[in-house]
Amino acid sequence: MKSPLQNIVSKALFWKGEGTINSGREDTKTKEDGKVEVTVAQQQSSSPSGGAGNEGEEENTGRDQWANPIEFLLSCIAMSVGLGNVWRFPFVALENGGGAFLIPYILVLMFIGKPLYYMELIMGQFCSAGSVRVWGIVPAFRGVGYGQAFATWCVVTYYVSLMALTVYYFFASFSSVLPWSMCGDWSSITCVDSTTNRTVLEEALGVNATSLTSAAEEYFTHVVLNLDPSGLDNGLGLPGWRLTLCLVLSWIILFIVLAKGVQSSGKAAYFTALFPYFVLITMLIKGATLPGALQGVLYFIKPRWGKLLEPGVWYAAVDQSFFSLSVGFGSIIMFSSYNPFRHNVYRDATIISITDTLTSLLAGFTTFCILGHLADQLGVKVEEVVKGGGTSLAFVSYPDVLGRFDVVPQLFAVLFFLMLFTLGVGSASALTGCIITIIRDELPHIKKWLVTLVVCGVGFLLGLFYITPQGQFILELINYYGGGFIIFILTVLEVIAVQWVYGVQKFCRDIEFMLKRKTSLYWKFCWAFLIPVLLGIIFTYSQAIAKPLKAGSYEFSQGAIDFGISLAVFACMLVPIFFIVEVYKRRNTEPTFLDAVKKTFVPASDWCPKDPVLRQEYLNFLASQNSNVELEGIDNPMPPVASVNDISSMEKGASPHSDNS
Repeated sequence: MKSPLQNIVSKALFWKGEGTINSGREDTKTKEDGKVEVTVAQQQSSSPSGGAGNEGEEENTGRDQWANPIEFLLSCIAMSVGLGNVWRFPFVALENGGGAFLIPYILVLMFIGKPLYYMELIMGQFCSAGSVRVWGIVPAFRGVGYGQAFATWCVVTYYVSLMALTVYYFFASFSSVLPWSMCGDWSSITCVDSTTNRTVLEEALGVNATSLTSAAEEYFTHVVLNLDPSGLDNGLGLPGWRLTLCLVLSWIILFIVLAKGVQSSGKAAYFTALFPYFVLITMLIKGATLPGALQGVLYFIKPRWGKLLEPGVWYAAVDQSFFSLSVGFGSIIMFSSYNPFRHNVYRDATIISITDTLTSLLAGFTTFCILGHLADQLGVKVEEVVKGGGTSLAFVSYPDVLGRFDVVPQLFAVLFFLMLFTLGVGSASALTGCIITIIRDELPHIKKWLVTLVVCGVGFLLGLFYITPQGQFILELINYYGGGFIIFILTVLEVIAVQWVYGVQKFCRDIEFMLKRKTSLYWKFCWAFLIPVLLGIIFTYSQAIAKPLKAGSYEFSQGAIDFGISLAVFACMLVPIFFIVEVYKRRNTEPTFLDAVKKTFVPASDWCPKDPVLRQEYLNFLASQNSNVELEGIDNPMPPVASVNDISSMEKGASPHSDNS
């Protein structure tokens, strides 16, 4: 039978049914006289700084860490600044009114993207866990982590297939004449290149300028993709052997980057984060000198205010922000989980969000210079230049202009497609690393390289679907339902769980302990109110007025749409499924079913610093802030005198609410 004093200590050190707060890293010793002594277990070697010192020192967490803060920052930049900035952002802006799109996009980044980015950095760094384990903060919502992992995997599988296309073009760029710069045996009678007399052709065929297609567009459609114009209606064809080899090479490079975890990916970030800027600036300088470039730039920056009243534009801004920053996919949590506990992620969140925005604008100006020149060459309006989806921007419009360069077009083509591949590696390694981290957190005994090999192998097999003649239609379907649709819903649940269930004040308290800084009203307002409300309104209204999904002029069948919806439903169903799992785990440790349910909404034992010294400091910090509140697990720990190593001075049976300090 425990004494009253022992019961008090037990409530402070244990969460009912969850084990010790220190996950086996602290020992509780009961003396013969009924007094209790809490000691921190000696594990390996103590941090010279007491666990809270310099951010460059390894903490006693048994987890890999970044070699230095620069590698973490560059890796985050490489993850956020990806293909989405080059081909997705300009195309989304093109679809949503050019310059008018910049207003909702920047506002969304300021009040939704940046706060979410900072929140996820905090979550991963605080408990040194991946995007599933981090849900010790509110176990009832652990399914959110699994749902995000599913969405991440959907994106990874098609993202690497886009990298395979850049590899194909990269090797094709070494030809003496760029193959897409001239019409060939594979082209139609409406094909035009730089040598075609457009007026004569239009008169001969009896068509206008908009009916003509560039050699680059037909090369991409007929040679690279071997695209089936009937879409998914006739089933799936076989993948081409050339693209298959390019896909293999892409996954091999990803394996090399990821095989040693952050130790290898951090080194690769020096190149993947910096090289694209060299190419983008070079392309911008070259593009600005081309005829018609000014026309494209003016279309980009000229706002059409009526677009701001369309909810679809705001939905597109949020979707692009998520895709660009990788918010809601779990990769941010994964990256920050390898940080030292005291690392200044507040600074990093600001740097990365600003860098991502400026890069999108840089890519936008560069792209619209190219589009303006292409429109001038084709004799059409800027908005009529790209007839397909976002991939057409990167693999049709850019190659078309590159083929028109007078001086060494092969060099510019090689640099451009190497840049695209580099951007892809930066983002794909982060997304794939998120999946690997989730598996390794659950199965730490399996070697890292083996998990990486299996993940890359399965990713390659799934990627084969995207390089079939119907691959681009599958990509559009998965991108909409498996990438954007799901992430919206799960991100709303993520913010509600952290800021409403766990509590914005508790979250800010944890930030104060970790970063030694108070959280301003701006962050609290965005987290607790603005983000969940705005995301909910924008998503609901945009879906209510949504039109049938299309890929260019192809409209998906109801069967294909049902398949896409099933993906979204599956990801969302993981939330209640794992809620039931968490309740089931607690069924034998709680007196009633209702108590087991309530327990899933209480932070688990792994929501705390992993270093034992930092963990004890965290207990003391909590105690100093909650000394006058009734003891109730981690939310209301013991008063300060009861949190230090020796509490034997407390009188037997004394009230836990009394201040004995």
